[in-house]
Amino acid sequence: MLIAPSPCEIALAGDFDAISLYEYEQQDSSNNGSISVIASLGDSVFDDIAAADAAITTMCPFVMEDGTLSGVVVGGNFTSLGGVDAQAVALVDPNTTEVTPLPGIQGTVSALLCDQETNSVYVGGSFKAANSTNAIAWVGTSGWANLAFAGFNAPVTSITKAPSGHIVFGGSFTGLGNTTTPTRKDGQVINLSTANITSGSTTTTSGFNDPTNIVCNLNGTDGTASTWLLEDDTAGYWQANMSFGYIPTLLRLWNTDQDGRGTKTFRVTALPLNGIMNFTYTDPDTGEDAYCDSTCPLAHNSSNPSQDFHFVNSVGMNAFRIDISDWYGSGGGLDGIELFEDDIYAYAIDDFNEPSCSGESFTSNATATGPWTVTPSGDSDSEYLTTYVDSSNATSASVVFQPDIKQAGNYSVTMFTPGCLQTDSCSSRGIVNVTGTYASTGTEANEATSVTLYQTNDYDKYDVIFSGYTDAASDSFRPTVTLTPVAGSGTQVVASRVRFQLLNSTGGLNGLYEYNPNEAVVSTDFSTSAINRAGTELNDGAVVNALVTIGDTIYAGGKFSDDIFENIMAFSDNQSQSLPNSGLNAPVSSLYSFDNLLYVGGNFTNTSTSSVDGLNNIAAYSPSEDKWIALGQGVNGQVNAVVPLKISVTSSTPEVTISFSGDFTEILAFDDNDTVDASGFAIWVPSQKNWLQNIDGAESAFSGQLTAYANISGSSPLLAGSLDSEGMAASGAVSLTGSSSGQSLSELPITISASDTSSSLSKRASTSSSDVNGVVTGTYYSNGGRNVTVLAGHFSATATNGSTIYNILFLNGSNNDAVTGFADGPNSNSTIYSLAVHTDTLFVGGSITGTVSGSDINGLILYDLLRARFVTTQPPSLSGDNVVVNAISVRPSSTQIFVGGDFSSAGSLGCSTVCMFDTSSGQWSNPGTGIGGVATAFTWASDRTLIVGGNLTVNGNDTAVASYDAKKQTWSSSTSLSSVPGPVTAMTPGTDDASVLWISGTATNGSTYLININDDKLRAVGDVFGSSTDIRGLQVFEVSENHKSTDFLQDGQVLLVTGQLDLPDFGNASAALFNGTTFEPFVLTSTSDGGAGSLSQLISSKTASLKGSGGGHSKGIVILVSLCAALGVLFLIILIGFIIDRVQRRRQGYSAIPASYTDKQSNLGRVPPEHLFQNLGRNGAGQAPHV
Repeated sequence: MLIAPSPCEIALAGDFDAISLYEYEQQDSSNNGSISVIASLGDSVFDDIAAADAAITTMCPFVMEDGTLSGVVVGGNFTSLGGVDAQAVALVDPNTTEVTPLPGIQGTVSALLCDQETNSVYVGGSFKAANSTNAIAWVGTSGWANLAFAGFNAPVTSITKAPSGHIVFGGSFTGLGNTTTPTRKDGQVINLSTANITSGSTTTTSGFNDPTNIVCNLNGTDGTASTWLLEDDTAGYWQANMSFGYIPTLLRLWNTDQDGRGTKTFRVTALPLNGIMNFTYTDPDTGEDAYCDSTCPLAHNSSNPSQDFHFVNSVGMNAFRIDISDWYGSGGGLDGIELFEDDIYAYAIDDFNEPSCSGESFTSNATATGPWTVTPSGDSDSEYLTTYVDSSNATSASVVFQPDIKQAGNYSVTMFTPGCLQTDSCSSRGIVNVTGTYASTGTEANEATSVTLYQTNDYDKYDVIFSGYTDAASDSFRPTVTLTPVAGSGTQVVASRVRFQLLNSTGGLNGLYEYNPNEAVVSTDFSTSAINRAGTELNDGAVVNALVTIGDTIYAGGKFSDDIFENIMAFSDNQSQSLPNSGLNAPVSSLYSFDNLLYVGGNFTNTSTSSVDGLNNIAAYSPSEDKWIALGQGVNGQVNAVVPLKISVTSSTPEVTISFSGDFTEILAFDDNDTVDASGFAIWVPSQKNWLQNIDGAESAFSGQLTAYANISGSSPLLAGSLDSEGMAASGAVSLTGSSSGQSLSELPITISASDTSSSLSKRASTSSSDVNGVVTGTYYSNGGRNVTVLAGHFSATATNGSTIYNILFLNGSNNDAVTGFADGPNSNSTIYSLAVHTDTLFVGGSITGTVSGSDINGLILYDLLRARFVTTQPPSLSGDNVVVNAISVRPSSTQIFVGGDFSSAGSLGCSTVCMFDTSSGQWSNPGTGIGGVATAFTWASDRTLIVGGNLTVNGNDTAVASYDAKKQTWSSSTSLSSVPGPVTAMTPGTDDASVLWISGTATNGSTYLININDDKLRAVGDVFGSSTDIRGLQVFEVSENHKSTDFLQDGQVLLVTGQLDLPDFGNASAALFNGTTFEPFVLTSTSDGGAGSLSQLISSKTASLKGSGGGHSKGIVILVSLCAALGVLFLIILIGFIIDRVQRRRQGYSAIPASYTDKQSNLGRVPPEHLFQNLGRNGAGQAPHV
């Protein structure tokens, strides 16, 4: 039976945001960002089962018609999966982790749909396979099968199964098969001649002060009534407001050279969005493509006065402003302007069509016959015509549209109809007849097509009225669309505009296609499908990134827009439907449905109408309530993937959470939750309605990216991506506890975060190669039955009263865990490296500056723990260049406090490197002469012998370790120590008399060394650490079960190494155990950005002693960082806890860790946890205690 001696407290301190104990061989705090298929082992434990050499973008479980699982199909752009040669797609057995390639695809797989009913897997992406492009099927066990339509002419990014059993594809395609859509699109001139033109800071000079001068001045000539100028040396603007919407693609400007004037830089703002436009242009000096936004340069070249600027983004607007910020000569100005768009429109209001001055041979136009009046746009983006008819004049009212078609080809023609609710005219609306003539040659020459359209729509709609071949405009022929009322159907008729979209030879598709697998011959009449029809009605260039089926509704998200839909829409009952507020204001990347909510990720910031706060790149839609729901305030960058993740949040019971991966760095603040660093990965907990990173007491923390998910019936799901399970979410310090049922880490009731001030000394003097952050040191204060934990370093924390405290924290267990700090005194950019308690006084050392009781402090302060205030009379301040105190130690059985670091004097006393402060006299003393350099670590070999490590000199000779004889007040160092390769950063005795010593540091060549010194003989542990290793602490402990003695350690001893360790063939660890032969990871930590964390030390409220070397030296040596005597019990139960935990997992249905891995190399063999520290409980002279 194990009996723990007197109780104690243990804390692990360092710089981390998540921490875990090392449990199993495949566990690692970081996978270096590699992409893998990931198995969920239950209880927030995950394991990589098949690593890929590139991205995994999609997965689905391939369940056969008889219900058997054939495997999980994995797609991406990899060429190797699980070490197997597999191009883009493969089958993974989740039970054996065996990978089976599915050869035949060349390219990238982006979408998969496993269809049990047909024993098929539909595959989409950007690839060539068999006789198909971008889409193909894998059927049963027979292999690849071409689809009836031979694929698509552009990539597929999403696939879902419709309630009808049809297969719906989404992507950026415009047609079926292997054909290619013509790339040429006809530019259309946007009419500025009828716009409302205004300007600011215009010159008062007659003939040059009219901003309309530059409209239709396509010759770019200077002069009166041709040039518009600004006032001298004044910035100004030119603005055009239209009564119709458009998406411009090209801006052409003519610079002026009037009297040497001209515009040098400008910017364009879209209105009413107030967004600054991005452009590409050709640099006239270099001929190279260039980019600009807020300060676009305009050439000042009279021989070539015009310059073209292409809009980077497709942005809808009905007004724009040109702001001129710099100029040539005495002021800015312009000679001409022209704006173009790709879309080919003919508006019912002829003033909106191409201007006659455009120079185009066949400008778009419209002719209205009858009593038509202009109606305000209302909720529409353009004004439109309205007329009222009865039986007597129904046949006389008409609008004839003639577009500017420059290139013959296949076109989709769409008629736009404004909604009736905005004018309360639904009861009077009726039906119109739309007749079109589109070609003068071929089989459809001069053949009129006619459709009837209902105009009783509540909101704006558009109908495809024709899809087919259309001739270019010529002197002998113009494509024409005519709208006329249908007599007796209603009294009000409206006319808005007609759009012509160039298609490929198959016609009609625009990012969406519904396929009936039961049809052997595919029809190209896409009008029968609401999904296909909706795609054709979207603006040209639509991209569908995600498709999800929920019940009888299909949801599509991507980059598309029109009058009704923007970036997300739904299909139900053979109808396309808009989501609330017309959708989202920027592209959607990913969709996932869970618990009656549709989770959406993308690059948006709000709905299309900007009516819901908090939709920053993340949103949820409730179909039952038909409303958008914000998840906090979202994140600060684009989300690329939404993937479910089943983890334990605040209890041992796993629950489904929703992970978001993308190009963001922060979870935005909301309510009482501060902004949180996220590094591209955030987890929303639906049950808590909060982010995992904000939940107090969260059992787990994660970093990485997740890209795909496969739900396997009756088994744990598989994930894809790069997922680091980082253990418990906690920052800076945690409590380590144990019982007969197992060991655990617990959060301390503190809130520590990175300091918002930079350290006054970013690197510990002469020791560390890395920046110092987090908790560096700690101690306990227990005089008079008190229970105070002291943590110090470089951080900020929140006190119980809500104030922010810096760099030191007092956790008072005797006062309801009240958290306090220094109210004033040290500057917030200080860093504390060392602490020591003598009676009721806390000695605090580091890179510390500030003022206490009106006196300057530098490197050292004294604090009265009993009265919770600074000691009234502080020791005289240390001085020197960049003063820092690295080590403080109380000489046993004395009032002498030894202080070591980098300084040259104490008050007026010349005292460098090591100085002694006597609490009885309150004075500094110089402990002998001959010591110099920087001291970093102390240990007492006896009550008269102090061992010092650092970057030292003794009597002018360089050394890493020196010895001080307090009785003789002399310094010495062995000549053998001159071979230590660099300054000491950490040191610990291996015996109670310090005849055996361990030291570590950074060698002059940048590598990390670990050396055992035994009676002045140096033995270096081999090159076992990676280049990023930073050792910050060393401790030797006794174990009850002996191992074979080595040159480094006696049997029954292990060395605990803490810091930021890079262990070959394992990775990052924050603590490791060395038994003289092998290293074993012990504690893993990480930071919020997914990087490696670190441990500074293990802090205990009790002390322990080590065995003597056999001589007559004193016992009970105080180790710098000591552990509880009861720690032996704690670490024995670690093993018991592992066993109980595994049994419980088996009973609860958890999967075993896959056993298909190769063993770690011999230098990472396990030191069983039950062997740790078991000797720390036995009482007896001359030996460490045992349990």
